[in-house]
Amino acid sequence: MRRLLLLRHGKADRHSAGGDRQRPLTRRGMEDARRMGEYLRDASIVPGLAVASDARRAKQTLDQVLDAFPGHVTHLIENTIYLATVDHLVEILRQTPDKVATLLAVGHNPGFAELASWLAGSGEADDLALMRSKFPTAALAMLDFESDHWGDVGRGGARLARFVTPGILRGEATEDPD
Repeated sequence: MRRLLLLRHGKADRHSAGGDRQRPLTRRGMEDARRMGEYLRDASIVPGLAVASDARRAKQTLDQVLDAFPGHVTHLIENTIYLATVDHLVEILRQTPDKVATLLAVGHNPGFAELASWLAGSGEADDLALMRSKFPTAALAMLDFESDHWGDVGRGGARLARFVTPGILRGEATEDPD
C-alpha cells in the first residue's frame, strides 16, 4: 500500500516585496502547520519522504510539520511543484521511489485541490464532499493506494482516508476561511 499526504501550505501574507514565491506564512499559518504536524505525529503517520514547493510559504509549512516528529524525515525541495498542473504533479508522484510507503507533499492550490479530487475514487462521502468543496490553507488530504508502485497511480485510484483542516483540529466549524 502507498499513502500520499497532500498538504496545502499554511496561510501566507498577501504580498511580499520579493514577489509571490517569497510570501511568508502568517502567524496563523505557522500555528496551523505546526498543529498539522502534531496531528500526524499523534496519529503515528510518519512520512518516509517529504517534498515541498520552493515557495517560501511551502518551505515554512514543511519545516513546521517536520518539527513535530522526533526523528529526521528525509525531505527535499522541488521547484516544479510551484503552481504545477495536475498532469505535472502526477508525473512527480509516479517518480517516487517504491521504497517510500508514505509521501508528504506540500504545495499550492489550485493544483493540490485538483489533484486530490482527481485521485480520490472512493472514501467517506462527507470527507469527499468537504474536500471537493474547499481545500483551505494547511488542509490535509490523506490518500491511500492499494498498489505497491507509485508508477501505477491513476485517476480515481485512491481512497480518501481522511480530510483534515486546521479548523477541524481547532474544534471549529468545518468551513475554514482561506
